Amino acid sequence: MTYTPIFRRFASSAALVAALGATGATMTVASPALAVPAGGYGDLVETVAPAVVFIEVTAKAQPTNMSKQLPEGIPDELRRQFEKMMPQNGQQPARQGLGSGFIISEDGKIVTNNHVVEGAETVKVKLADGRSFDATVIGSDPMTDVAVLQLDTDEKMAFVNFGDSDAMRAGDEVVAVGNPFGLGGTVTTGIVSALSRNINSGPYDNYIQTDAAINRGNSGGPLFNNEGKVIGMNTAIFSPDGGSVGIGFAVPSDLVQSIVADLSDDGMITRGWLGVQIKPMPAEIAQVLGFDQPKGAMIQAVSKDSPAAKAGLTQGDIILSFNETEIVDTRDLTRAVASTNPDTVVPVKILHQGAEKTVEIAVGKMPTQDT
Repeated sequence: MTYTPIFRRFASSAALVAALGATGATMTVASPALAVPAGGYGDLVETVAPAVVFIEVTAKAQPTNMSKQLPEGIPDELRRQFEKMMPQNGQQPARQGLGSGFIISEDGKIVTNNHVVEGAETVKVKLADGRSFDATVIGSDPMTDVAVLQLDTDEKMAFVNFGDSDAMRAGDEVVAVGNPFGLGGTVTTGIVSALSRNINSGPYDNYIQTDAAINRGNSGGPLFNNEGKVIGMNTAIFSPDGGSVGIGFAVPSDLVQSIVADLSDDGMITRGWLGVQIKPMPAEIAQVLGFDQPKGAMIQAVSKDSPAAKAGLTQGDIILSFNETEIVDTRDLTRAVASTNPDTVVPVKILHQGAEKTVEIAVGKMPTQDT
């Protein structure tokens, strides 16, 4: 059976959209010393829930030509009957979607998934106390599935803080809060199942895997540690039927924070660029070089006039470290380069014709079409 990351789609069951549970209208920032009592997570949830929001989106209508989707050879009379039932304006109806998010600042800045608000024409945000606000999309990044919204209000908002996702370990307790199937204010608990998961959803996959129940509508919601700090943003699940089977994935908070900071500046993402095509080191080459196992990233091609070309990197070179970051596999290099500011000069250790050497490379700016 094929398992699909279903959170890459809008949850669309409008009949299940329910009002969020009412709570107090005020909240202080989640305490860094908040402990989970033996009796449960009640205090933690009471503290953080007012900053978790329910997001309703109306996506823009898309042009379409439904007649092209009819099978070839269909009788003319039957084709005409179908065409009479098709939209006359050549557009699909506006799509409705829902998801979750969390407020990260007093002025109402919200973090959610890109796929929750992608193509949005209007965004409505509902708080846990029942109040609703319009919101504007400041910017979004499809590569990491992170988006930043701004509430259209001058009111001071309750908010939560980010924690250190790098400090999390497999087995640590986590709490997810969100709006699965539109059921606002839903809390689930579990543990970190694994770290640094690659689910082949994009070039920067580095997910926290959790067994806390996550379903459609949880997209964009926070994953808390037991101090009430956000250590991840729930983004995807593997499921045979669309429901939770205890395999969920969250974008680590350390990555979310860096993307949010970049988007908040001008709504755009700026990434570093090296200008190489890479592949894993083949096992036979690792054996020849005396390595216990393959490591590094082997260069397949170097783009003309790229930073790599200017530094003298060539096809067949193996990148072992980038700016003091060890490159174990190709994802390590992709993330390290992307997170480096353009025009930064960094040391890069390579294997060139069997000999190690370090070169200085001035990192470029990733072309806009690739961001």
